[in-house]
Amino acid sequence: MKTLLLLLIIITMPVLAQDSIVLGVHSKTAPLEWRNNGVDQGFNIELMDRIGQLTNKRIIVRRKSFQQLVKDVHDPDSDIDVITVVSPVNMDRKLAQSDPIYATHAKAYTLQGKALINNWADLVGKRVAIKNGAFVDVFLSDHLQNFDRVDVDLYETGFQLLIKNQVDVVIAESFVARRLLPLYPSVRSSSDALIFGAFNFVANETKTELMYQINEALRQLKLSGEYDKLVNKWFGTGREKVDLTSSEKRMFALAILVAIMSAIGMIFTGFISASLRRHTKALDAELIQRKRIEVEISELSQQFQSVLDGLPNGVTIVNQELQHLWSNDNNIHLLDSDGFYYVDNNVFKLKAVLEVLSTQKSLTADMRYQQQFWQLQIHPIANNQVVILLEESTEQHRLRQANEEASRLASLGELSAGIAHEINNPTGLIVHAVSLFTAAMKDLTPAARQYQKQNPFWLIAGLNPDIAIEELQYSCGSIEEGAKRISRIVNDLKCYAMPHIADQYTRVSLNDVVQVAQRLTANQTKSHQISTLLCQPSPSITGDAQQLHQVLINLIQNACNACSTQPGSIVIETHVANNMAILSIKDNGCGMGSATLKRITEPFFTTRRNEGGSGLGLSVCSKIIKEHQGEMQIQSTLGKGTQIRLIFALAQQD
Repeated sequence: MKTLLLLLIIITMPVLAQDSIVLGVHSKTAPLEWRNNGVDQGFNIELMDRIGQLTNKRIIVRRKSFQQLVKDVHDPDSDIDVITVVSPVNMDRKLAQSDPIYATHAKAYTLQGKALINNWADLVGKRVAIKNGAFVDVFLSDHLQNFDRVDVDLYETGFQLLIKNQVDVVIAESFVARRLLPLYPSVRSSSDALIFGAFNFVANETKTELMYQINEALRQLKLSGEYDKLVNKWFGTGREKVDLTSSEKRMFALAILVAIMSAIGMIFTGFISASLRRHTKALDAELIQRKRIEVEISELSQQFQSVLDGLPNGVTIVNQELQHLWSNDNNIHLLDSDGFYYVDNNVFKLKAVLEVLSTQKSLTADMRYQQQFWQLQIHPIANNQVVILLEESTEQHRLRQANEEASRLASLGELSAGIAHEINNPTGLIVHAVSLFTAAMKDLTPAARQYQKQNPFWLIAGLNPDIAIEELQYSCGSIEEGAKRISRIVNDLKCYAMPHIADQYTRVSLNDVVQVAQRLTANQTKSHQISTLLCQPSPSITGDAQQLHQVLINLIQNACNACSTQPGSIVIETHVANNMAILSIKDNGCGMGSATLKRITEPFFTTRRNEGGSGLGLSVCSKIIKEHQGEMQIQSTLGKGTQIRLIFALAQQD
C-alpha cells in the first residue's frame, strides 16, 4: 500500500509543480467566451489553452463581472493573472499588454427614425451612454468630446436607457451590439465605425515576464498558421458561433409549444370527427366555410387595389383598341398630353402600344414633360393588353448630368497639366535669357561709362547712361522674379493635376500645403483679407500632398464663395493639440443652417446649383480626409460664418 501511494505521489508531482495562468472571463455569449453545460469555451479560451501548452502552463478559467476583472487586473495581489479586453488602436492601456488578438470596432446606436451619426461632431449636445472601463471609455479619456456622457455598467444597460429615452446615443462594441440588436428591435446601427480597436491579453504591470511569454507563444501560433485556423473556426464566414445554451433552451421551449399545439390539434380533430359522426350538418359547415373564404378573397382584392392605388408611379392597362381598362390614376394625364415628349423631342403617341403588341417586345424610353423627366415602360401581357408604367426620373437625370460635369472637370485637370507643361518651356527660356542679359549688363557697364566720357551727350533710350543702366538692371531683376513666380505657380498646378497613387504616402508639411494652396487660389482670394497663422515648426503628417492641396483649395474657394456679397475675412491656421496636427480655415461669410450641415458631404448636394456648383467638392474632401485617417469638423452659423477643422495624426519622428 505504501509503495502504491509513493508511486502515485511521484506521478502527480510534475502536475502539481506545473505553473498555472488564471484567465479571467466575463462574456456570456459566443464566439469569444461562454459556458455551455458547465464547460468554458470560445475563441479567447481556446487560444489561451494553446498558449498554455506552448508555455507549459496550466490554464485556469475564473468567471467574474467585467468591472471586477478590470479592478482585479490592476491589483498585484489579485487571483487573476490575465484578462481579455479591447484597446483602441494606437492607444495602449497602462498595463502589460499582448500583441493584438482580433480586430473590432465601436459605433453609434440610436432608436429607429433618428438621424444618422456621420462623425463625432454629430454627437455635440447629445446624451451618450459609455460603458465604464471599456475601450470606448479608454479612447475618450484622451479624446475630449462635446457631449453629455452617461456612464453605464453594461452596453445592455445603455440600450435599455436608450429605449426609455434617458439617453440619445449608445456607443457600443460591435460583437456585443450584434448580439443585443435582436433583443431590442427598436434600436439600430446609425454610423460607420467611430473607434477601431483590437482584443488583447492584459495583465498587471508586475507580470511583464508572463506577458512576454504569452506574446512569444502568440507569435509562434501566428507564424505556424494555427492562429488562422482558430480565427476561421470561431469567426469564419458562415460559421459564426451562437449561444448554444440559449439555443437549447429556445428549442426546448419550442418543442414543448409544438407538443402542446399537437395535443390540442389531436383533441380538436377528435372532437370534429365525433361531431361529424353525431351531426348531419357537414354541408352547412362547408357552405359557411366557402362564404368566409369569399369574404377573405374580397378583402385581399381590396387590399391589393389599395396597394396599387397607393403607388406613386403610374400604372395603366391598355388594350389593343387603345382603351384604358384600368389605372391607379397617377400621372395618367401624361399619356394623352401634347407636352409629353421623348427626350429627342418627338411627341409621344399612345399608338406605340400597337407596336409593342405586334412585336411582343417591351418598350422602355426616357421622356420629358415641362421641367420634369420620366421613364416610360410598356410591357405586353395576356389577351392583347399592355401595362404602361410611368416613373419620374428627374433626380436621376440631374445626377447623371452632375456626373458628366465631374468627368469634364477631370478632363480639364488633365488639360491644365498639359498647358502647365507648355508654359514651363518659354518660361525657362525667359529665365535663361534674363540671366544672360544680367551678366552682359555687368560687362557692358564699364564700356558705357568710358564711352560717356568721350561723348558727354550720349543717351540710352533717351536717358542718362547711368540711369538707363540702373533701370535695365532693375528690369532684368523684375523679369527674372516674375518668370520664377510663373514657374512656381505652374509647378504647383502640375502637382495639383497630376494623378496620384494613394498607397504611396510620404511625410507632408501642413505649412507647405497652406502656402501651395494660397498660390493656386491667389486670383480668387485677391478681393478678400487672408490671414495665416502657421505653427513653427510646421506640423507634419503622413499622406498625399496633392490630395491635401485639393482639399484646402476647395475649402478656400468655398470660403470665398461664402463671402461673395462683400470682401470677407479668411483665417488659415495650423497648430498641434493633444498630439494631433490641426489645419483650420475660418470665414465670416453667410454660414449654413442645420439642414444644410446634415447634407453638406453628400455627393452632388449643393446650394450653388444655379451658379455652376457640382456638389462634389466637400464629398471628395471628406473621402480624402477619411483615407488619411483624419477627421473633418464643421461648425457654422447662419449670417456669422463657418469654421472647418481638419485633424490628423502627427507623422512619426524619423
